[in-house]
Amino acid sequence: MGFAIGFVLFALGITASVALHECGHMWAAQATGMKVRRYFIGFGPKVFSFQRGETEYGLKALPLGGFCDIAGMTALDEIDPADLDRAMYRQKTWKRLVVMFGGIAMNFVLGFLLIVILAIGWGLPRLDSPPGNQIAVACVGAGNSDGTQQKCTGEGPAQKAGMRRGDRIVAVDGVAVKNIDQIASNTKNQTGPIDYTVERDGKTLHITVDPIQVRTYPIDPQTNKPATSPVMSSKIGVSQDYYDVRHYNVLTAIPASVGFTGDMFGKTFESLAQMPTKVVNLWHAVTGGVRDPNTPVSVYGASKIGGETVEHGLWNVFILVLASLNFFLGAFNLLPLLPLDGGHIAVVLYEKVRNMLRSRRGLGVGGPVDYMKLLPATYVVVVIGGAYMVLVLVADIVNPIKLFN
Repeated sequence: MGFAIGFVLFALGITASVALHECGHMWAAQATGMKVRRYFIGFGPKVFSFQRGETEYGLKALPLGGFCDIAGMTALDEIDPADLDRAMYRQKTWKRLVVMFGGIAMNFVLGFLLIVILAIGWGLPRLDSPPGNQIAVACVGAGNSDGTQQKCTGEGPAQKAGMRRGDRIVAVDGVAVKNIDQIASNTKNQTGPIDYTVERDGKTLHITVDPIQVRTYPIDPQTNKPATSPVMSSKIGVSQDYYDVRHYNVLTAIPASVGFTGDMFGKTFESLAQMPTKVVNLWHAVTGGVRDPNTPVSVYGASKIGGETVEHGLWNVFILVLASLNFFLGAFNLLPLLPLDGGHIAVVLYEKVRNMLRSRRGLGVGGPVDYMKLLPATYVVVVIGGAYMVLVLVADIVNPIKLFN
């Protein structure tokens, strides 16, 4: 039930993010005197609508985004002659830029507000990953045949023996380890007490832990699916420590959130630049290889991650992922490619620079850019982008990213 609730809530969060993106365009257009003819959430058949002022507001059957219909967004749009002076393509450059940046800014603002909520409610995590051998402690549950873990309660063997979250296990019975996989591998076949070398606060400790044996269904590296027959493995109840946080009050949360948002911007644009290089990794995941956790996710994949975080009670991670999605949506729309907002911004700036150069030569203002000539390039972007999205969706269905094993 928790997974289903999280899945639906995250999907609604994505829908709300896109709807607010379009609100950013709409409110900016209305504030600068342009005519917004329609604002709808979703696509496809109309469920309902109502008229308020000169704008029709409504909901459509497929909650896959939304749109804002501004009169005369390009010279190709059909427009009532009475509204010609309010056509977007005939407005001053600054007004057009304000409208196009309005949606992008809305995603950035929404992402920042989510970060502030995270800072006040749960604290802000470190964006650089902790070392692979830094652990969190938990109870030990047996495995299920579908690869999930049974719920458990209480303290696990490691915690009972004195291990703490943030400890770094550097050796298992004298054998050096660098990550959680090596720790698990050097533990699973042992039955007696095990000596773990642990680093804590600059000190080296030796902690003896008596593991417990539980039924597991290990992942087959060839099929990337759980084995059909269970095996007994020794476990002590440790996992990779992914979420090292710093806590803030209402006053200190704002400046901390500003700095954290700046760091997230850097990570977001870095991920955006790496998107083309992820095609090989995505194809590898679709054809049976191990899924790279740093590959992009679809709306379905992101909602699935949201469901998993709620199922495990990690609302802080839920909020962080939703904030990350908003930063990504804003950054992605800055790309100077049609039909993205960045493509329209590039057209507006081109017209401005062109007219400045014409003015210096004693020429009059040039006409609006002919979008018909840009259609071939737009189609290329749509086809390539669509194929990429389909590849990501297939990867999320056949080989999804898993936060919890």
